[in-house]
Amino acid sequence: MDITGILLAVVVVGGVGLFIGLFLGAAAIKFKVEVDEREEAVLAALPGNNCGGCGFPGCSGLAAAIAKGEAAVNACPVGGEPVGKVIAGIMGVEAGESTRMTAFVQCQGDCDKTTLDYEYHGIKDCRMLSFVPNGGAKSCNYGCLGFGSCVKACPFDAIHVINGVAVVDKERCKACGKCVEVCPKNLITLIPYDAKYVVACSSKDKGPVTMKDCTVGCIGCQLCKRNCSSKAVDVTDFNATIDYEKCTGCGACAEKCPRKSIVTH
Repeated sequence: MDITGILLAVVVVGGVGLFIGLFLGAAAIKFKVEVDEREEAVLAALPGNNCGGCGFPGCSGLAAAIAKGEAAVNACPVGGEPVGKVIAGIMGVEAGESTRMTAFVQCQGDCDKTTLDYEYHGIKDCRMLSFVPNGGAKSCNYGCLGFGSCVKACPFDAIHVINGVAVVDKERCKACGKCVEVCPKNLITLIPYDAKYVVACSSKDKGPVTMKDCTVGCIGCQLCKRNCSSKAVDVTDFNATIDYEKCTGCGACAEKCPRKSIVTH
């Protein structure tokens, strides 16, 4: 090949490369997506767990929502108040007060306190128990099944099954809500971390039925309600509930409960 052919090949290749470069540069300018610098800063401040506990698809989704003003600066349950304050500084707003929450399992009917209708030998997954008689082997149809679907769902190792009942370590819990979503019995709720007393039962059976099924089940006797001076306790469907905004933590409800269904948290 003579020198002319070589030079021609170089010119052609160079021209094609130049054309592609110019085309890609123009395309990058035309289709450039503007990114809010505050969104990037918020994303960097978030813990990066991508747990979805905030209600958005991961930390990037929350960061975008905060930058657009569509979510509160303290919406991340994992980061809590410290992260909320950092993000408030980025957004130039007040962080506001936030209440630390934690998951709580409304059941203490472990293997020693409940009766069984039968022995279950099958897949160890609480969600599968929806397909077996009475929704599980325990006589109480509202009790914890104890097969740990919540344990597997928790990304923070904050919940474990102890003697047949799931128990939350509130120091580890980040209130992401994963365990709440996965529990087929709807036993797990988010309550204030500072709550002094909790109702550790979710049974809605009448008193005589509950007394037969579990030694610590709420029977709806209303003694807790009658003895609460702050009117923070109510009883609906034979089950007590506590309004934590009204509760003063005096402990009268727990003291008067004959079944010890109300316990310290």
